[in-house]
Amino acid sequence: MNDVRKVPASAGAEWLLGGFGLLRKAPLGLGLLGSLYGVLALLMGMSAQRDMGVFMLLELALVLAGPLLLGGFVYAARSVDAGGRAEPGQLLQGVRSGRTTRLLATLLPQMLALLLCALLLVLLVGPAALAQIAQAMEQAGAQAKPDPALFASLPLGRLMLWFLLVLVVGVVASFFTFVATPEIMFTDSSALAAMQRSFRACVRNLPALVVFLVLLVIAVIAIYIAIMLVGLVARLALGEMAMQVVVQVLAMAVFMPVVTGAMYFAWKQMLSAGDTAAVAAPATGFEA
Repeated sequence: MNDVRKVPASAGAEWLLGGFGLLRKAPLGLGLLGSLYGVLALLMGMSAQRDMGVFMLLELALVLAGPLLLGGFVYAARSVDAGGRAEPGQLLQGVRSGRTTRLLATLLPQMLALLLCALLLVLLVGPAALAQIAQAMEQAGAQAKPDPALFASLPLGRLMLWFLLVLVVGVVASFFTFVATPEIMFTDSSALAAMQRSFRACVRNLPALVVFLVLLVIAVIAIYIAIMLVGLVARLALGEMAMQVVVQVLAMAVFMPVVTGAMYFAWKQMLSAGDTAAVAAPATGFEA
């Protein structure tokens, strides 16, 4: 792990503050990028109400576009950090710079995690119990007030164990991608090398990662409550659809820049080449 810097646990808080600081520096530019992503996700969700086939195609397209857009967000974060601007065209910077294949390769840990979770579900719960669960869910959906007896005989203990294992698998899979995107965008590393370095960085700096995740959850809850209040005002003024649009767009306008900015600062501290002291603490953007 000699190519990965060890940072204190407090660095996790610095990453999150750095993400908020970048959004404060360029609220319109970064907010617009997040809003565009929110609009795409909203259109995809609305398509499910019209044609499930179209929805599945759009879902696949958004999944494939996700790593490319993430690369664009990270590139915009570095641009703002360097005193530049965030512009919509930066979302395709990964494609323009010839990094498409490497960015798409970061989907591999997620795909393997999904397959592993599916396998664990079959092994822990079993096909017969899964069929029983599906039948119970179908019967409950047909009842105005579902009978609790429908779920009394279900293997809830094994399901809870599976959910716990899914959480562990998901966290481990995220280790491979947490700082892999900026590593791919800003270095000549292959996708495999970038994911390996990302995993080593997360394992070596696990306390900082835990601090970051805990603070991120708290921040997401607080911000989402504020956004929901705005959405309720929109619903009173313009209706239910307006609330959905406002909540989705505002949420992505804040969360995407903050999270990708934090990823950029995490990479900058743990993996970026150059003077360690120069990258030890991100600029929060809260200076006068």
